[in-house]
Amino acid sequence: MKILDAIPFTIVIIMCLTIGLAPFVPEPHVVEKLRMLFSGNLHRLVDIGDLLMHGSPWILLFLKLVSLALGKRAS
Repeated sequence: MKILDAIPFTIVIIMCLTIGLAPFVPEPHVVEKLRMLFSGNLHRLVDIGDLLMHGSPWILLFLKLVSLALGKRAS
């Protein structure tokens, strides 16, 4: 978890607000790709790569929050 702790929250939040939500119009790619995933239409490799690229900042934010919560509970 040292790698996770080395990344500041501000950088992760900036990543979520920029690449995590890009393009902003008509809807963020991550929303579109998640909708495709849940409907069973996420088949093309480019769509899977898009989901990974735009979803990775959100996964990183989630992991940092879980790490913070577990760290505070352990103390």
